[in-house]
Amino acid sequence: MPPEPSPTHPALTRPSTGDELRATALAQFASIGFAGTSLQQIADAAGYSKSSVLYHFASKEALLGEVLTPAIDRLEVILNRYVGAPDGTASRRRFVDDFIDFLLEFRLELHTFINQAQSLRGIPVIDRAGALIVRLSDTLCHDGASTEDRIRFGIALGGAAYTLVAGMTFLDKDIAPADEIRQALSVVITELLAPVAVHTSQSRK
Repeated sequence: MPPEPSPTHPALTRPSTGDELRATALAQFASIGFAGTSLQQIADAAGYSKSSVLYHFASKEALLGEVLTPAIDRLEVILNRYVGAPDGTASRRRFVDDFIDFLLEFRLELHTFINQAQSLRGIPVIDRAGALIVRLSDTLCHDGASTEDRIRFGIALGGAAYTLVAGMTFLDKDIAPADEIRQALSVVITELLAPVAVHTSQSRK
């Protein structure tokens, strides 16, 4: 009698159909573009029928929402944590570390949003992401922030995100190992933000 499969047996750890379709769709949206990707292409790439895709997701827009929402949720958690944290440089340091981890974990999602957001306006998940980015900007750069401060934040955070996306777009590979990227981003972002005054918790709300 053959032994029972162990907890790590491939049959027990294989992703669900929904997870496979989400992963395939994200890769297609990032590489081909949302407009250029059809549900049939996603089905073919994942090894399922189009009817299987529609069984799990009502539309291509719904599938886009499914693949981008985890990234948006994570960024919202990071922002809320920063808003509710005590004042001081330690809070900013924690925010920078959290933001870098976010960038590295959700690179395909960022790739999709940064390169396609303008053409996808009106889709709920894209509009939600856009509103969160506006809130992020308003939180980090309150009404009294100087033009220089705003540019520093824009280059530090937006530039970090775009650098990772550009590396995927033009080099078709990671620009460096993840640990090296994390360390480099930490140094560069911290240096860019160093001259900017730490805002009080009142100004962050």
